[in-house]
Amino acid sequence: MPGTPFGSADPAQLAVIVEPAGQVVTYGELEARSNQAAHLFRDRGLTAGSCVAILADNRAEYFELVWGAQRAGLYYVGINTHLTDDEAAYILRDSGAQLVVASDALAPLADALLADPALAPHGRLMIGTAHDGWESYEQQRSLRPHTPIPDESEGDFLLYSSGTTGRPKGIRRPLSGLPLGSHPDVPGRWLRELLEFAPGDVYLSPAPLYHAAPLAWTMGVHRSGGTVVVLERFDAERALAAIATHHVTHSQWVPTMFVRMLKLPAEMRARYDLSSLRHAVHAAAPCPVDVKRAMIDWWGPIFFEFYSSTEGVGATTITSQEWLRKPGSVGKPILGRPYITDDEGNELPDGEVGTVWFADSGEFSYHGDPGKTAAARDARGGASVGDTGFLDEDGYLFLTDRRTHLIISGGVNIYPREIEDVLLMHPSVADVGVVGLPDPEMGERVTAAVQLQDPEAAGPDLAAELISFARAKLAGFKVPRDIRFPEELPRTPTGKLRKHELKQQLMNS
Repeated sequence: MPGTPFGSADPAQLAVIVEPAGQVVTYGELEARSNQAAHLFRDRGLTAGSCVAILADNRAEYFELVWGAQRAGLYYVGINTHLTDDEAAYILRDSGAQLVVASDALAPLADALLADPALAPHGRLMIGTAHDGWESYEQQRSLRPHTPIPDESEGDFLLYSSGTTGRPKGIRRPLSGLPLGSHPDVPGRWLRELLEFAPGDVYLSPAPLYHAAPLAWTMGVHRSGGTVVVLERFDAERALAAIATHHVTHSQWVPTMFVRMLKLPAEMRARYDLSSLRHAVHAAAPCPVDVKRAMIDWWGPIFFEFYSSTEGVGATTITSQEWLRKPGSVGKPILGRPYITDDEGNELPDGEVGTVWFADSGEFSYHGDPGKTAAARDARGGASVGDTGFLDEDGYLFLTDRRTHLIISGGVNIYPREIEDVLLMHPSVADVGVVGLPDPEMGERVTAAVQLQDPEAAGPDLAAELISFARAKLAGFKVPRDIRFPEELPRTPTGKLRKHELKQQLMNS
């Protein structure tokens, strides 16, 4: 389809399949509906550089919305559907979103985060049955033409990544203002050039579309003329069934999904024909060596691992064949040049652990936080997100910690500070430190070390009370799964918590 972001895709070809809902969208329908969405955004006063927020579950309409925003030159922010009201409202305010589109399945959260009438001044649209105070998205879309808006230009997503302050930070890349087709589309290029993705191939995305990789890679599939199969939510057997039913050729996962599929009964795993699958991509969290070996034994050497960040400061990749020679590595650079420094900024030799930086990295900024933006750059002009690791003699990167203090549970980034701030408000708590301890399924589990005002109060009843206290104020994936009661936390004379020491103490206890 010349003049569209979808290249030469046949209008009758399937662009989106949603399982198990059964929603199906052709390229012709996606082209028409994304054009209608772009007209709708323009009619509501959104011009190039404006922002629209999407609060929706995995459903077909997600794609027409992001493509409508992409072709209208907008920033679009996908809001994590598992956030609390306050957390979601913060992102809505901070992003400056002028219009919100929400799905009716999330109406309670949508109503709560838009309680302030000043938010979303250009409109509130609801997919499905519109509640009071919301307009019907489908009705408004139907009133718009199917043809492109006259001033199309490439937009971009505005994604949020938590910062050490505990508040998420929007990662904003400059818009080019250039016409459709000029987007760098890194995932799409990787698919085509490294993973032999061809028009008509089928890509399975089992993760939420509000995360960076699922959204970027599925849009890359559309730019490459393939079919995207999306799971409404991850289920281990359903994922295998989707591969078999739709003859999936490419897919993307996080290690927790591997663990859950490996735990299926052997007879269930053998029930599904996975022979169509040529490449399985994984990222987002370190994959335990034993888990990856088991997956290679099951699916064959078809795994493609990449290490990157939402900020896009650099990237490495590694094939199964390379990984079997370098188990635990995240590969060699494909974007930027990695180097390792000590705390004083001196570049370290091979094999020594330090902060991972990338030279020749892309431009980005943390929305509303110039200090954090500046801190992500060094005197060489390189950029870092704070991960630590080392390079071996062959130039392969190994990570020793995803980020200082960062917890990655089920492929989701969790920063302890926000959890600590909540628990400190409980009257029984004198001090608290939150770390991630190894977990065979989730990668890491959120563990809180709580120093009590009254040590005699320690016990399972208080632990349950603290977990309930946290659950009332935090998204479910941030709530500690494990509460420990040490007599004292290891702090420096200046009050800084020695987290690595705390983590070691908890692992040994």
